[in-house]
Amino acid sequence: MRAAVMYGAGDVRVEDRPDPKIAQPTDAVVRVVASCVCGSDLWPYASMPATGTGRPMGHEFLGVVEETGADVTGLSAGDLVVAPFTYSDNSCDYCAEGLHISCRNGGRYGFDGGQGEAVRVPHADGTLVRLPVAPDSALLPSLLALSDVMTTGHHGALTAGVTRGDTVLVVGDGAVGLCSVIAARRLGAERIVLAGRHPARTGLGRDLGATDVVAERGEEGVARIRELTGGVGKVVEAVGTRPALDTALGAVRDGGTISRLGVPQYEQGPIGPAVFMRNITLTGGASPARAYIEHLMPDVLDGTITPGRVFDETFALGRTPDAYRAMADRRVLKALIRP
Repeated sequence: MRAAVMYGAGDVRVEDRPDPKIAQPTDAVVRVVASCVCGSDLWPYASMPATGTGRPMGHEFLGVVEETGADVTGLSAGDLVVAPFTYSDNSCDYCAEGLHISCRNGGRYGFDGGQGEAVRVPHADGTLVRLPVAPDSALLPSLLALSDVMTTGHHGALTAGVTRGDTVLVVGDGAVGLCSVIAARRLGAERIVLAGRHPARTGLGRDLGATDVVAERGEEGVARIRELTGGVGKVVEAVGTRPALDTALGAVRDGGTISRLGVPQYEQGPIGPAVFMRNITLTGGASPARAYIEHLMPDVLDGTITPGRVFDETFALGRTPDAYRAMADRRVLKALIRP
């Protein structure tokens, strides 16, 4: 099969790799119908040391089940399924708590990447979610978003404690930030301030539910947010850089909550006496996507939410290196990949 492999910073290649095969009786092999490039893929794309073996890429995909192991009982060949960005058995104590990201038998894709023609999925019964649409459905982009960005945005809004009537700040106008806007609106937020500086993205953010946009950055941005809101009680930080965290901390009111969604690109943050005295709650983290897919899917199916709008360009699998370049150059918000 063909698949995208990263060999180092700026070096993504589409090459022939062994076809996935059933290795454990709980596995399934899924033929990919649609996948995408994640914003988190851009961090190694900018900094990964060169390697001679390469790293298969992609953790967001949906497709058709081609084969199942002997112990798989809930899926059959021909089922259209979406895969959350990590696999899990959906039966351990962490999964029972809705924390599938910490599944005792779970993990991340790496042997096969979603940016390819097929993937072996461990713990298929626990991981994969059957989709009640045809493989050519117009809803596929929004259903694909449930694999990561929409469930991650929902995780941020949920852990920030967003409820009806709230004022919410979303820091970051990438795909996760925009899905956080969708999630905050879905949970009933009355005012949603989107901090971002890319007009096409913030314009889409307004369409998706943002009521205000703040393009200023740093102290100027914090001052503008505080001028608009007087201090925000619920913040979703969807970037993962120290400046984004600093904006969140500067804009949140005392006693407020910040949910961090962006994969942190820093090891240390401001947690000293000044923050301590403000009684700020820092929460969030990696989304347990599997816990949210079936909860959010009805709203995708009936058109209540349309997270597929974050995909603004489609690339054939052979053009995956172009998709990475386009996203890294901020010419594309989120690239959809079609094998």
